[in-house]
This record gives sequence, structure tokens and C-alpha cells, in this order.
Amino acid sequence: MVLTIRWIKKNKNLMQSTAECFKKVKSDCYKFIKSQETSKEKFSNKDKMLKSFLIPVSFWIAKKADNKKPYFVGLAGGQGTGKTTISSIIKIILEKYFKLKVFKISIDDFYKTRKERIGLSKKVHPMLLTRGVPGTHDISMMLDFFKKSKAKKFKNMKLPNFNKAIDDRFPKNKWNTIHKRPDVIIFEGWCVGARAETNKTLKKSINSMEKANDDKLVWRKYVNQQLKTKYKKLYSQLNCMIYLKAKNFSLLQKWRLKQEHKLWLKTKKKGGHKIMSKGDVINFMQTYQRVTQNMFKNMPKYASIILNLNSKHQIKTAVYKSK
Repeated sequence: MVLTIRWIKKNKNLMQSTAECFKKVKSDCYKFIKSQETSKEKFSNKDKMLKSFLIPVSFWIAKKADNKKPYFVGLAGGQGTGKTTISSIIKIILEKYFKLKVFKISIDDFYKTRKERIGLSKKVHPMLLTRGVPGTHDISMMLDFFKKSKAKKFKNMKLPNFNKAIDDRFPKNKWNTIHKRPDVIIFEGWCVGARAETNKTLKKSINSMEKANDDKLVWRKYVNQQLKTKYKKLYSQLNCMIYLKAKNFSLLQKWRLKQEHKLWLKTKKKGGHKIMSKGDVINFMQTYQRVTQNMFKNMPKYASIILNLNSKHQIKTAVYKSK
């Protein structure tokens, strides 16, 4: 009986806090959501997404944040799962309601330059020209960013900003700048937190691209070795992991195609951009498939929070781990 009363009080307080938070952040969150919509695609169940999932996630992060050093939140999910949208909304809530200084950046911004990837494709394997997989990011730059963020004396930092429409970095005058030490750093990306697989599972090709272009396993072994070493060191510095879990890979392909269409709508007037066709997107995603499917299987075992997505691109359930 006593436990029941405590549970009711605790949940009543939580509901009141959630309602109060929703009232304060609703306007800003909706404004951001509107900026992500197109005339044909609108977000549905916005209230539920905020009240049932993203506000509670923000409370969880805020409770763990330490004002002496940044709290690093890793946020991962397959292509098109809504990482940028969800991490942006969490940032709005943490700043608006909890008054925390939040810096959000994608692992995508740390892609090696096109010139560097051309060199990598000639030196190791032609498939490494395609950005995305572990091995195509500048790990040294990311480790330096993590180290400087934690330094006792914080100094201004400039961090890269990657332009996917031209498949290369923006010029330095358009890079991200951090002036003050953040309380929370949200580090998002499709392969954030990914772990290496066994050599045994590497042997079997999982799609036509691997079969045709990586019959000697050079590319997949290189990618896996990167996960086993450099990326393991990088991800070990994250304080927690949030994973957006889709049902399957074909659903990710569908969402990624929609994402590319949005990019096309935003940049079509500017011209000269490398927007991908449907066939290009399918081929592009085949380079992601191996790591993505490995994350489907293993990420729920070690992520701190799992947000399960339904086929309509909505958060269906949330699972919180004890860590």
C-alpha cells in the first residue's frame, strides 16, 4: 500500500512537471517542427511526441548533467529516422526549460574532405570515396573536440560544417563556433555508438554492392577495423546513448528517399549540387547496410534509452535502461 502511494505521488509529480514543461517549450518546439515540414508532409501526434517521449528524455538528461564538465549524449539511428529533428527538439527543451547550455553537432560534420576521401579510395578501396561508413570521418578532429570540451580552461572552438549537397565541407567562415563550455553536448549520427562485428560474419556479402565491389572483403574489413579501434576509443567517451530503432532496413530506405527529396526542395534554386536520384540513394545506403543491421541487433543491448519507431515514422515506445 505504501509503495502504491509513493508510485502515485511520484508519477503525479512527473505528470505535473511534464505539463509545466510542455507549456513552456510548446511554442518553440512547434516552430522548429514547422520548419522541417513540407506542403505534403506534416508531423502528426506532435503533443504525444513531446509529452510522452522527448520531454521525459530531456528530464532524464538534465538530471544527469554536471555543471563542471559537459555531459556527452550520443544519439544514433539509421538514415532517415529523424535524428536531427529529435536531437534539435531535445536541445530546445533543455535550453528553454532547464536553462542548460547545449551544443549539438553531427558526426556527419566531421566527414573527411572530398579530396581526403579520394586519396583514401586510391590507397585502400574505391568504396571509401563514398562518405558515411566508419573510416570516412576525421577521428583526430573529433577526439580533439571532446578533449577541449572537457579542459579546465575552456577556449573558443571552431568545428567543421559539412555540406551534403556538394559532398564536401563548407568554407571555414561557415563552420560551427562554441564560445562557452556547454552543459550538454549532443553528438548525433547514424553510426554513433556502433561496435565492430566478428570476422566470421564479415565473410558473407549482405547486398549486391558488397558482392560486386568487395569480393575480397578489403572494404568491410577496413571499416570493421576502424570500429574496433579508433571509433571504439571515441565512443567510449560518451556518457549515454539514445537509439532510434526502426523496424527494418527497407523502411529506412523509404525514409531516406523522402529526406533526399526535402534536400532537393531546399537547394534546387541554387543549382550545381550533388542531389541523389532514387537509384543513387539505394546504392548509397547499401554501403550503410552492414553496420546499420548490426546496430539493429546489438544497440538495444547497450543503449541507455531506446526509442522504438513505427512504420509511420512516429515514436511508439521508449525503453529506459538502468545505466
